[in-house]
Order: sequence, then structure tokens, then C-alpha cells
Amino acid sequence: MFLSCKKINRTGWLRIVPILMTLCTTLLSGCSLFISSASIDMTENLSHAILNNNDPATVEAGGPAYLLMVDSMLYRDPDNEFLLRSAADIYTAYTDVFVEDKARAKKLTHKALDYALRAICVRRSDACSLRQTHFQEFETIISRLSIKDVPDLFTLGSAWSAWIQAHREDWNAVAEISRVQSIMERVVKLDEFYHDGAAHLYLGVLATFLPPALGGKPDVGRKHFERALDISKNKNLMVKVLYARHYARLMFDRELHDRLLNEALKADPDVPGYALSNTLAQEKARELLDSAEDYF
Repeated sequence: MFLSCKKINRTGWLRIVPILMTLCTTLLSGCSLFISSASIDMTENLSHAILNNNDPATVEAGGPAYLLMVDSMLYRDPDNEFLLRSAADIYTAYTDVFVEDKARAKKLTHKALDYALRAICVRRSDACSLRQTHFQEFETIISRLSIKDVPDLFTLGSAWSAWIQAHREDWNAVAEISRVQSIMERVVKLDEFYHDGAAHLYLGVLATFLPPALGGKPDVGRKHFERALDISKNKNLMVKVLYARHYARLMFDRELHDRLLNEALKADPDVPGYALSNTLAQEKARELLDSAEDYF
């Protein structure tokens, strides 16, 4: 959602990679376990390849193939928690970074949120009604989740925020921001180090999404951004970019704004697990610096 760094227009398409997993269709039930294991391994390997690719154009071109591949895996194994979570993550990330068409973004984020809700429902039956419950009951359910639920919980918060972003013209959808905030606050309480402090990054953006006069909390946001920097040890350059974009610009702090963005540009983006994200962060940093004179 709020972590979006929308694309510079790119073109291209990658041929769909054939998935040869039909040999076990009519065999013993043990073969379905093999399919599940093979699917998980393939998903992990592809996720690793995507995260460590420093050419966004290649990832954008190949992304649709990956989306269809994960859909096909879930067709055979619809209640696989890991695959559901992976599908939600890839749909969320792909839409957030590469999809500008509003109608398409709504479709893809709807699917991402559905996958995320199904994933947490597989793990915790008491969480199956999270979308339908009143906010007080929602918070009660969230408060009962444990550290083992953090991966599904974080994925749900990410997918939900992307869905809200795609439906931002609908005030009923925007009102659900409070649910994303509750989710990420619970993640921080259970394991603030998950994904190198990414929940702090979400909370930082949420707190600085509005100016103070309209309910924004920039001081709270700054603390979350600083904590995300501490935890990630500067590996994730997107933290600096979003810190500059959401806090420094909100507070008209040009010195902080330019320092953060220049630090991001000077850093080596090819960090294991962050090559793609850092490359995109540096693109955004250049855009923000180029527009700084007009903004400040």
C-alpha cells in the first residue's frame, strides 16, 4: 500500500515457464505430499531469485508468469499455508511496484488479500472471521496470536494495506487502515525483528500519512523509521527513501530529506535479499531529489 514506489514505464514479457508437475496426478496420496514439497522448494527458489535480481525490468516481465505459476500450485493444494502466504506476498509486491492501472490493481490486491486471509485461517481457525468482525472483536483475535503466527500476520497486514491503496477512493476501504495498524503493532510486539523490522517501516508510514492537523503523528513515525534503520542495519535502502518521502517532506526538513536520499544513492544496492528493493529505492531516491526544489 503506502510503501509503493510505482514504476518508471517499462515493457517486455517473459515466456511462461512450463511447470512439469502432472506425473503424479493419478498416483497414491503420498505423491501429493511430494508435489507440495516440490512446490514449496520451487517457490522459495524463485523468491530468492527475484529478491536478488537487480534488473527491475526482468522482474516486471517475468512477474505474471510467477503469479500464474503460484495460482496453479494452489489449484492442486488449496489449503497449503506456505503457498497461500507466498501467493499473497508476490501478488502484493508485484502490484505495489509495477501495476499502475487502477482496475487491474483492484483485482490483483483483492486476490492477494484473499490468499492472506486464507493462509492465516489455515493456521488459526479463530482468525477466519477477521474481515467480517467488528473492530473490537478484531483486536481481541489479533491479541491472541502468538509469535508463530507472525509470518501470516505480517503478510496479511501487507496485503491489506495494498488493497486499501488500490481502493483509496472508497472511504469505507480507507477506514480499514486501523486494522492494518493493529496488525503491524502486534507484529512489532511479538517479533519486531521480523523481515529486518519491516513492521516498523509500515507503522512509520502510517503515522506520517497525514499531517498533524489531520491526525498524523510525525514524532511516532520518526521513531519507527529510526528503529527500522537500526534493525535493518542499512541493508534495506527503501527505509531511507520512505523516511525522506513521508517524514522529511511532511515536516519540510530539507536537510534530513537530502541526507537520507544521498545516503541511499551512495550505498551498494547488491545486498543479499535486497538487490531488487534497493535498486527500486535508488530509482525513487533520484526522483525525490530531482523534485526537491519544487517541493521545498
